[in-house]
Formats: sequence, structure tokens, C-alpha cells
Amino acid sequence: MYYVHTIKDTISIAPKYFGEDIKKSAESILRAKYERTIDRDLGIILALYNVRDISDGYLTPGDPSTHNDVTFDVLTFSLEVDEVVAGEVSELVDFGCFVRLGPIEGLVHLSQITSDFITYDRKNGIFSSRNTGKSLKKGDLVYTKVSTISLKNSIKDTKIALTMRPDGLGKPEWAKEGGKVRERRPTTSRPRRR
Repeated sequence: MYYVHTIKDTISIAPKYFGEDIKKSAESILRAKYERTIDRDLGIILALYNVRDISDGYLTPGDPSTHNDVTFDVLTFSLEVDEVVAGEVSELVDFGCFVRLGPIEGLVHLSQITSDFITYDRKNGIFSSRNTGKSLKKGDLVYTKVSTISLKNSIKDTKIALTMRPDGLGKPEWAKEGGKVRERRPTTSRPRRR
């Protein structure tokens, strides 16, 4: 989920930074370029730190900026398909629930919450299953498995599909229950009066 990577890059330092500390200037430029972005190989870049090995700058014709090679570390967040992750239910909607996974949310479609028939009580903000008595509400801690990842150019456009159907996933107490079916009392029907 969370990883640290070392990156080497060349940055362009504009003349407005020439009188300032080069390390602070480089850090400011790199943060603007990298933080809160998505890299297809690294994942979501959350934070940049430990800027070091700043080379002497070189000039190119027609460009007043200096170009400096620099090394730095980044903290990233990345998911893999079939990875099991813990998260908090952040929102319930008619078609499923959203689960907060660090800096991003994933969707558990209604059909992927449990293998039992499930209904959504919008008034009380709760999903409940018919036979097993499982329930799900905002704020619940759940274990989910990543089904698909669709990385886009921004965090808000990236889509993560999750499932809680396999045994052992969902709320921790669901695993303890072991999928037991609730006993239902037999209903007695009375003849209608005319």
C-alpha cells in the first residue's frame, strides 16, 4: 500500500529563485510538480522529502533558468488487483458503498457487499442482509479485496472496484459469524375475514 521510492530528475530553477536557498527552491519546485499526482508505475505520490544531491546548474541557450539534477524521496500509495485492504465505509448509496482506503475511495457495488440478498434502508442509512443478519453502515471498518483499478490522470477520476463477498471479508464480526443463517420464526397465516 505505502511505499518509499527514490527519484532522480532534472529541474528548471527560474531566475526569481536565484537569491534563495537552492535546496528550499528545489523542494518547492518538486512539490508543485509531484505531490498529489499519479504515476502509472509508482501510484499516487503523497509526499516528497529528503531533497539531496543537487548538481551545479547548467544553462541552455535562450533559457534564463538553470537546470539542475536532483535526487529526492517520495511516499506513494499503490494498490494491486486481488490485494486485501482495510478501510472505513465513508458513504452509502443506492448502488453500494464507498470505502476510504488511505488517500482514495473505492466502490463496493451492492452485489459485492455480501452473497446474501441485501437491502438499503435510506432513512436509517444501513444495508442489511435478509438471511444472515449482516448489516453495514457509515463508519464501519471493513476488509475488502481490490477487483479492478482504473488509473486516470487525477485522483478524483481514478476508479477502484472492491468486493467483500469472499469469506473472511467485510466487517470483522462477519468472519466470526461464519455465514450462519438466522433462524426465522414460522409465520402463521390467518384466513381473511370478509
